[in-house]
Amino acid sequence: RCDVGKLLLAGSCVFQWHPCVCTEKKQWYQRRVRGFWTAVFGKSLSTVMSVVLKRMSSSFTRAVELLPASLNWIDNDFYTGTGPALEAINKATGKVVMSSATATAADVEVAVKSSTEAFRSFRKIPAAERGNLLLKAASLLEERAEDFAHLETLDTGKPFYESVMDVGTAVDAFRLIGGIVQCYHGSHFDMGGSFAYTTREPIGTVGAIGPWNYPLQTACWKLAPALACGNTVVYKCSEYTPLSTVALAGLLKEVGLPAGVFNIVAGAGSVGAAITEHPGVHKISFTGSVPTGKKIMRGCSDDLKKVTLELGGKSPLIIFDDFNLRNAVSVAMLANFFSQGAVCSNGTRVFVQRSIIKEFTDQLVERTQKLRVGNPMEDGVKVGATICKMQYDKILAYLETARKEGAEILCGGGPVTPDDPELAGGLYIAPTVIGGCTDDMTVVKEEIFGPVLCVLPFDTEDEVIERANATEFGLAGAVCTDNLSRAYRVVSQIEAGSCNINTFNNFPAQIPFGGFKHSGFGRELGEECLSYYSQTKSVFVETGDPWCPFD
Repeated sequence: RCDVGKLLLAGSCVFQWHPCVCTEKKQWYQRRVRGFWTAVFGKSLSTVMSVVLKRMSSSFTRAVELLPASLNWIDNDFYTGTGPALEAINKATGKVVMSSATATAADVEVAVKSSTEAFRSFRKIPAAERGNLLLKAASLLEERAEDFAHLETLDTGKPFYESVMDVGTAVDAFRLIGGIVQCYHGSHFDMGGSFAYTTREPIGTVGAIGPWNYPLQTACWKLAPALACGNTVVYKCSEYTPLSTVALAGLLKEVGLPAGVFNIVAGAGSVGAAITEHPGVHKISFTGSVPTGKKIMRGCSDDLKKVTLELGGKSPLIIFDDFNLRNAVSVAMLANFFSQGAVCSNGTRVFVQRSIIKEFTDQLVERTQKLRVGNPMEDGVKVGATICKMQYDKILAYLETARKEGAEILCGGGPVTPDDPELAGGLYIAPTVIGGCTDDMTVVKEEIFGPVLCVLPFDTEDEVIERANATEFGLAGAVCTDNLSRAYRVVSQIEAGSCNINTFNNFPAQIPFGGFKHSGFGRELGEECLSYYSQTKSVFVETGDPWCPFD
């Protein structure tokens, strides 16, 4: 009775628990609050409290239960950074779920020192044992796929079914690399008595910087080859999606990864710069935008660090008139609407042969309008929440520019307000199809990173190949046709590193992934990725007397 104001405040925040509060304490609190309100105010307010408690038990409850104690991880334990607080936000609701101190350059120093010490012993562990660690991690991650998917959806705003798929791709990377590294070897050269051989050796401490659209997947794509080759890693997650990578660190500790081999420092661009410029870091692996990639290359130039960059894209999808129309529409949607359109390889420039463009566009618009936008934890939702206000405003600005430049918004084209009031703080944009496009329009040339695709007509094969390649990017591309000779002929001329035929964004762990031109260099996945996280040592062995002209 004496402190009703505080109780009201506590009741309004009841579904934003501190990560250290256990389930039993939550249940005790619920019972006490319900009983107090009933005794003091009567049943009507007790009913109101029941509604609040029901909301607390919503589909995001499991993710909140899994929140880490800190967003930094050093020496196999949570680490308290010395930088400003970083708030982790439920993208679907816009509400803060936890806050943690970020890292500073001084904390990066601690992380690099830890990784440097760990490297001395970790590099000596046989490749088979390192591979087995990854295989164990793959199995445990697969076992806990739903928990990681809960965190990923809370953090990214993408639909839960997508997050489950993302965990699967992370498992695939660990499993593939954990297996093939056990047979990864150098070469032997017979020199007619004498001989030579090569070995693959680790580089040292790898600085890895991840994006916000696929935080867990990208972390595993970088970690798997780095650890398999005997390196240690200092990792910086995106400040927008820091949760699942910290959970991954705890899982790796469980399977026996030694302390210091995988350290995480949280924060914004200044933390990434501190990693990039640190003399104790010997390689940088970065996934993100082209401008940031260029900054990283400049930062690595002074001490000649090795660099792998997976950057942006504005990929072409070419659809010929002999391809099944329904399948063509399916491929266009696959190429554009996963992760709210925030996929670097997306085929946002959809070139359609003129003879079928009207029928194709009609079917595409009809199916796109049926896509459900809303709570990413609900079944049937295909488009979730945008990552942040800055990106939300950027996408809407591109759509406004498209209108001003004469393009036609065929569907979508603006914000969506979900019916559920709990989602009022989230940022939602309707999946958008733009017609009437020309190659010189801003939305056709620049990466939007949102659920927006542009339909462009073409007439001939030679014409569309030239137009498809008229971009600074070269990450991905695809051709859809029932003519196998044409498919091979066209895809061989697309200036992009990762291509599909008759599908899009299908990049299994067995094949390398990466770009040409301004989309970066180096490769993730496949056996080839191991060459970017190791270095070749050549050894010549003289089995007789050495030749010497100086007697």
